[in-house]
Amino acid sequence: MSLNDSNSPFISSHKDNPIKWREWGPEALGEARASGKPILLSLGYVGCHWCHALNRESFSDAEVAALLNDNFIPILVDRDQRPDVDMLYQGAAGIMQHQGGWPLNVFLHPDGRPFWVAGYQPLEDNAQGPSFRRVVRETLDLWNNDRTRVDTTGDQIRQAVDVLYNRDMTMAREQMNLDLAAVRIGQRHDIFFGGLQGPVKFPNPLLLEVLWRAYLRTGTQQFSQLIFTSLDSILFGGTYDHVGGGFFRHAMDERWMEPSFEKMLYDQALMIDLCSGIWQFNRNELCRQRVTETISFLQREMQVGGAFAASISSGSQTEDGKYYTWSEAEIDAGLVGTFSARFKQVYGITRDGNVQGRNLPQRLGNPVPANDADEALLAKQRDMLLAARAKRTAPFRDARVLADQNGLIIAAIARAGRIFEKPEWIEAAIKAFDAVVATLGLPDNRLQHTAGARGVVNDYADMARAALTLREVTGDERFLDQARAWTKALDDHFWNNQINGYAFYPDDSDPLFVRPRMVFDNPSPAANGTMLFVLTRLAMMTGEVDYMNRASTLAATFGNEANRMLQGAGSFLNGFEYLINALVIVVIGHKGHARTQELLRAFWSRPMPNAMVVQLEPGDALPAGHPAAGRGMEDGHPTAYICQTGQCSQPITNAADLAAALTLPPQLRQQQQQVRATA
Repeated sequence: MSLNDSNSPFISSHKDNPIKWREWGPEALGEARASGKPILLSLGYVGCHWCHALNRESFSDAEVAALLNDNFIPILVDRDQRPDVDMLYQGAAGIMQHQGGWPLNVFLHPDGRPFWVAGYQPLEDNAQGPSFRRVVRETLDLWNNDRTRVDTTGDQIRQAVDVLYNRDMTMAREQMNLDLAAVRIGQRHDIFFGGLQGPVKFPNPLLLEVLWRAYLRTGTQQFSQLIFTSLDSILFGGTYDHVGGGFFRHAMDERWMEPSFEKMLYDQALMIDLCSGIWQFNRNELCRQRVTETISFLQREMQVGGAFAASISSGSQTEDGKYYTWSEAEIDAGLVGTFSARFKQVYGITRDGNVQGRNLPQRLGNPVPANDADEALLAKQRDMLLAARAKRTAPFRDARVLADQNGLIIAAIARAGRIFEKPEWIEAAIKAFDAVVATLGLPDNRLQHTAGARGVVNDYADMARAALTLREVTGDERFLDQARAWTKALDDHFWNNQINGYAFYPDDSDPLFVRPRMVFDNPSPAANGTMLFVLTRLAMMTGEVDYMNRASTLAATFGNEANRMLQGAGSFLNGFEYLINALVIVVIGHKGHARTQELLRAFWSRPMPNAMVVQLEPGDALPAGHPAAGRGMEDGHPTAYICQTGQCSQPITNAADLAAALTLPPQLRQQQQQVRATA
């Protein structure tokens, strides 16, 4: 198949290479086995800057092409198209002492076993490393002249990858210490600028959620200091697009000044979720503003039909930087007729620039909100710059719809819609959910990852979580039914019956050299963490003990591995806390009744990351095994019950009483009251 025919923009971007690329599949792998030639597997994605650099340089070089065409079977893989292939070989790269990431170039035996790995290499040798041409020549020499070493390495890597993903990772639930885990994660954070220590800073919202949950559990001030230091840098700094809204992938520096200029859908979802939860605690206006602006950005620039596109590329870091950055003269021209000096002061605009010799608007030097009049002017000025920026050539958008990433954004927007009382956001989430089902759904409740690519475990887990969030927000039973159906598909086709846990790809897919189970976030949440939420919520909604039993098995299956590598296990740690501390608030009353809505509003006003709410009409029956089964309204008034560990509270008919019952730890109550009083 011609690369022109691929629905992957990453793969089609290589169509003019002199290299005779194949796409991953039985045909290319069969050709490798028949010819006995080794495989060069090159993995990347369309938003990757260094992937584009490698394409322009080494992959367009005639000498490199001749070496590869004559001696290898060159195969391209788009990680967004085949996350199963990418995840497996990223694990192999780590075992071979390579940092992983993209581009990743792995040299394989014809049967898929890796024996050598490289990342981005320049066209010519330089002080930073050997050229890609040299890497190819030396690998070919190794293949031709030291086959014993190559075979031994391939066997060792295959065995090591199998051990990595499929060894015994179990630990009893009682041995997990969430407070200690949070302390250990906190110790790796930068106390001055926030985020994990290091020269490159990622927002890591899943780890920030671990710290946030620890703060809500314990009231320990050190956790809140790390959270708000990190949030200030992320929300005021260069990783946030202050003109157009939305979050860039990461910062290139420890002070969060220069971003990577790519926007991924999953980052938007995770940051919306984190900011929404923090707003529930302290009515943080900055969090509300960032959620609102990011959802506006998504609807303006990433909507595809009803669903959402995968990413907006960074392509060339320098060229895309020109799209997002400004000279001082461009700022003055864009803000003509307004007080541009005030904007330049607040957003750090200078003659010499702050990023690549140009200006990226950011508020790290002026984080404290100005007065209302100033803020209104600044908002108007941002809109003026956005209109001016819209006339530029925008970075490439990967318009493919990915099921897992859409699941994340659907859940985030639906939850935010309820928290901030924005019904139009909930409608947008429902529309996106229906679009994913219509375009990526298959018979027997199976899913595609994207059009033409079979679904992996994350697609089912993230869409099931989205369905349960929509059930909670809307009360529509069809979402519960769909979550149950996707969970059954996971249990039937992904569950490893020998060693437990959900495998990354289904049992009826073409097999890879190892069938892995993943517990680490990479970088979106790992399905075995997400399914702790899904299974626990299904158990609380249905009263069926099988869901809770599977959740408990899942927690024990990966507990030791999560404890060993805490920095990669944010979703698992958060899911584990949900499992052990979960509670459900059952509200019985007509949905349209004012007092029913008051009870629901009392729930959504509280930061309760381990809780969920179920609203029932009078006379609706709960399943027989549910702890609230048989309960009803008290004296004809809408009534709430708080249920945990199989027990329910006395009936609560007053919204203020419900809010008081949903208490934080004592040491946090006064803090929250003081913060809200000044908000």
